Amino acid sequence: MRFLADNIQWIKVVHVFAAFAWMAGMLYLPRLFVYHTETTPGTADYARFVTMEQRLLRGIILPSMIVVWVVGLLLAYQTGAWHAGWFHAKFALVLVLSGLHGAFTGWFKAFARGENRHSARFFRLWNEVPAVLLILILVMVLVKPF
Repeated sequence: MRFLADNIQWIKVVHVFAAFAWMAGMLYLPRLFVYHTETTPGTADYARFVTMEQRLLRGIILPSMIVVWVVGLLLAYQTGAWHAGWFHAKFALVLVLSGLHGAFTGWFKAFARGENRHSARFFRLWNEVPAVLLILILVMVLVKPF
């Protein structure tokens, strides 16, 4: 584990970069869903949205989430953050964000099957949730209120 200790700042850079990428996708995907609801299944526009959403999920969101989890757990171990109250709160919030990622994936799959049952308003509301979670996570990491 000497490698981790000697390179902790670089490891943090990887973690923060992956978190940025994950959040960018999590903020953009529900916006795509809003526009997707305005198209008709079977049309070229509908298929284009399915392709865009799939590429975003598989190419950016999922790989970034995996890196966030792996590197974040390594950091928690190496820094001893496991024992801090702020870390427990952050961990819980990241679990919620991961669950939201799962919900987004499920909604994408419904679109891909042509079976979306939600309105544009529904996705506009869900578009705000990742931003709220991000703010709370940043407070835990930067302010460490407990």
